[in-house]
Amino acid sequence: SLTPLLLGSHRGSQHLMDRAPINAMVFPYRRKTESYEFEIFNRADSEDDFWQGIWGGAEDDETPIEAARRASWEEAWIDPDSDFIQMDSICSIPTSIFRGTGWGDDIYVVHEHAFGVDVEGQEITLSHEHTDYRWVSLGEAFHLLKHDSNRAALGEFDQRLTRIGPDRTDQSHE
Repeated sequence: SLTPLLLGSHRGSQHLMDRAPINAMVFPYRRKTESYEFEIFNRADSEDDFWQGIWGGAEDDETPIEAARRASWEEAWIDPDSDFIQMDSICSIPTSIFRGTGWGDDIYVVHEHAFGVDVEGQEITLSHEHTDYRWVSLGEAFHLLKHDSNRAALGEFDQRLTRIGPDRTDQSHE
C-alpha cells in the first residue's frame, strides 16, 4: 500500500503524494576532454558529510525513470527532458530506514534504480535537500560517496559512458 506524504519543493509548491517503495539515484554528468565529471550532492539532513547522487522516491504509480526525472527537477532543476541513461545497477534498501511509509509488513526492501543524466549547458540550482554540490572525477566520487551502492552504480556508469562515447548511443539496451 502507499502512504500519503506532504512534500514541498524549492519551487515553492506543495502537494500531497503517495510514496511508492521505489527509489531513483541519479548522477548528473558532463564530458571533459578525455573523461567525464560527475556531480554529487551533500545532504542537508545529515550532521556529517553525506555525499550521494540525486535521490528520490517514486510517487503514486511512477516508473523508476519518471521518478528520476521528477527528483532531478525538484532537487537540482535539471530539465526532465534531458538525456537520462538507465544503468543495470539496482540496490536493495531495507524499509526500516524509511519513516511513516505505511507500506505494511510485507514490504522488506525498496529497490533503488540508478541513472545518469547529461546536464551539459544546464545550470544546477540546489533545493533545500542539499547544502552543496561538487563536480568530481570518478576517483574523487569513490572517495566521497557515502554508500558502496552509489560507488558501484557510478563505476558502471563510467564504464557505460566510456563504451558509449560522446554520441551517447548505448547499443547494449537496444
